[in-house]
Amino acid sequence: LPRFTGEGADALMAEAQELRRQAAEGLELRLRDGRLAAGKTVDDYRARLEFELDVIIRMKFPGYFLIVADFIGWAKRQGIPVGPGRGSGAGSVVAWALSITDLDPLRFGLLFERFLNPERVSMPDFDIDFCQDRRDEVIQYVVDKYGKDRVAQIITFGKLQARAVLRDVGRVLQIPYGQVDRLCKLVPNNPANPVTLAEAIAGEPKLQEARDAEPVVAQLLEIGLKLEGLYRHASTHAAGVVIGDRPLVELVPLYRDPRSEMLVTQFNMKWVEPAGLVKFDFLGLKTLTVLANAEELIRASGREIDLAKLELDDGATYELMSRGDTVGVFQLESTGMRESLRKLKPDRFDDIIAMVSLYRPGPMDNIDPYINRKYGLEEPDYLHPLIEPILKETYGIIIYQEQVMQIAQELSGYSLGEADLLRRAMGKKIKAEMDKQQVRFVEGAVAKGVDKYKAAYIFELVAKFAGYGFNKSHAAAYALLAYHTGYLKANFPVEFLAATMTYDMGNTDKLYLFAQEAKRRGITVAPPSINHSEPDFRPENGAIRYGLAALKNMGRGAAEHLAEERRRSGPFRTVSDFAERIDPKMVGKRGLETLVAAGAFDSVEKNRARVFANAETLMAHSGRLAEDRAAGQSSLFGGGGQSEALKLRPAPAWGHMETLTQELAAVGFYLSGHPLDEYADILSRLNVLRWVEFEAKVKSQGGAEARLACTVTSHQERKSKAGNRFAFTGFSDPTGQFEAVVFSDTLALSGDLLEPGKAVLVVVDGELDGENIKTRALAIQSLDKAMGRESAGFEVRADATLRVDDFCKLLKKDGSSLIKLRLSLGDAGREVELSLGGGFDLSPKNAGALKSLPGVLEIERL
Repeated sequence: LPRFTGEGADALMAEAQELRRQAAEGLELRLRDGRLAAGKTVDDYRARLEFELDVIIRMKFPGYFLIVADFIGWAKRQGIPVGPGRGSGAGSVVAWALSITDLDPLRFGLLFERFLNPERVSMPDFDIDFCQDRRDEVIQYVVDKYGKDRVAQIITFGKLQARAVLRDVGRVLQIPYGQVDRLCKLVPNNPANPVTLAEAIAGEPKLQEARDAEPVVAQLLEIGLKLEGLYRHASTHAAGVVIGDRPLVELVPLYRDPRSEMLVTQFNMKWVEPAGLVKFDFLGLKTLTVLANAEELIRASGREIDLAKLELDDGATYELMSRGDTVGVFQLESTGMRESLRKLKPDRFDDIIAMVSLYRPGPMDNIDPYINRKYGLEEPDYLHPLIEPILKETYGIIIYQEQVMQIAQELSGYSLGEADLLRRAMGKKIKAEMDKQQVRFVEGAVAKGVDKYKAAYIFELVAKFAGYGFNKSHAAAYALLAYHTGYLKANFPVEFLAATMTYDMGNTDKLYLFAQEAKRRGITVAPPSINHSEPDFRPENGAIRYGLAALKNMGRGAAEHLAEERRRSGPFRTVSDFAERIDPKMVGKRGLETLVAAGAFDSVEKNRARVFANAETLMAHSGRLAEDRAAGQSSLFGGGGQSEALKLRPAPAWGHMETLTQELAAVGFYLSGHPLDEYADILSRLNVLRWVEFEAKVKSQGGAEARLACTVTSHQERKSKAGNRFAFTGFSDPTGQFEAVVFSDTLALSGDLLEPGKAVLVVVDGELDGENIKTRALAIQSLDKAMGRESAGFEVRADATLRVDDFCKLLKKDGSSLIKLRLSLGDAGREVELSLGGGFDLSPKNAGALKSLPGVLEIERL
């Protein structure tokens, strides 16, 4: 192994002395806060530190610890968020003393031997989480410190898997993209357990039909089967970095990635360590960025917070988790996890560690027994009094790999190093090794007075659990992040949601989810504003102000330009003022239209349609002024004066529906309302589910059928291989958005209703597919027709400012509603009532347009 600070025994001695010094100083700093593990003394910590240091030095790894401590220490000094730990390294007191990790291993019962075992020599491996926005700064620090020629990323090779090989071969065979895409979607997509092309063909009759029907598809599949599994391209490992003690060209072959200035090894992850290089994992974790941003927003409001010093006993946090209110909470936000939390009602940090460990295939079966034992509905079985203290925290259920090791130590006299070997053998289920270990386990237990048959039974039970036991060091570290995110959501929801939305602003579905979450908690999401919004989401008087950079066609550069101009010269006073001050190279016409559609100009001009209609004029005016500034010209009367306000041509205001349609295009979801708001009075009395209710029903039952009232948001038609039309149609209601497949028979009957903006009543069938819901539209009706709205009568009340010609233009004569117009004339309280007859369409869309007219006061059902 390379030495990092010199050569030979003297260098190792110097590294060992430096490690001892730093670790001893770090431990004393850690112990000053007085938070010792239950039943432990300061001497216990010092003894554990000395034991670990002896092992680390004997294994010749002090240089590794010093390097990791160095770049983590540098990152923390620069204010770069670093994770509390990941993987088995969190079990080391030395790592905790050096601030590599932030979990007290003795407090949580974590084992050093799970990380480094002198009886099974292997390289230490700290996986370190950094703020994803600043991870590259830490890597650059390492390059600068150890040398550009001694630091490299690790190569990876992309393989042709089932879908990828079909796409590549299809491109070469010049098969239409749409046809190849449909074939690819018939191959199951399961990244955790990829399906081979042969398995996909064998299990999917439609692939077999396509192969038998078209020779070109048969050729595609035949070639794909031969090429599948071959390397396709070179790339770099997402996190792996290696450091050498000399120029890397002397140690391994290198590769130059054209997209990066860093060297790349030609040996992949499997071979760089045998070649003598030490690997470090620099991982980017979005949650750290969110936490740091939320803390910054909280401090900006004048409140103090330090997550690193939080006690783990906040009642509001556990109440939030007990409600399953964990959307946006790290590791705890999936639907199944939230349901399990509602049943568990966690009230201690150990419960969070257990849930992070149990919520996986296999161990998941133990969630209900864990909950039942916690509340006394089942009696815990501790197997033997010797190991009851080990299993007490998990009510007799073996959840962690560390418990397997401790059981072997207490029951059979294993050293923890030997116990780690036992754990690995049990996990890999190597029969010869297992038989050998069983003899050793039983003999050791008998020597401690345990019955032989009882010892054999315990061995079999432990072996079963060890197969899917979880690394408690990793679970505890990630449970801490879960607690921190839960704490912020419970105690600082506005700042937490603002930070979360900022770091998901590229994902409209996630933004909508968090906007709904804010609404559910009574937090207003204020629309974007040229005079109040920053590029990111920001708290504002108890609300969340929408971030400009999250709007479509804007981009961060344009958003930062607007915010900077406002800080420099004050708020924008008028639309003309905005056009005069912005740089048209930063904010183009499409960006301007997006701002208008999203409501960002409402503070200076209420009529969005007027600004939208004049976008071309505004950009031309902005361009001329920018050219004048570039040429050094000023106004006729010298600098300092304001140019004359730009004349904007008039335009009729958008109705409610048009306003919402434009918002949808600009934001990605309805922000200020929903088209179905007009139907709320009827839908509340009928058996029509909301999407969120239907979603919960499907997830609890695995599948369901229901009627939903929705607006159409998108519609794309396709043709099947048999020539039948089908469609993927997007729908929205006030609680969510979803996409449903509409097959040919339903499409033929109702295709004319599936235009974006139309309100429909849909009978849908949903089934659970992993965490997602696959939805199919079985029947579609016009919502107005289904609700009997066409036969209704309405009274329109207006005052004397109503322009009757404008009113008449908006009346639609393709329905069956009766309309009465009641005009208040304003003098002596006189009113005129006019019956306009029947045959009018007063759907919510048209009613909204009428309501937007100046002079219309109210529209009521008769």
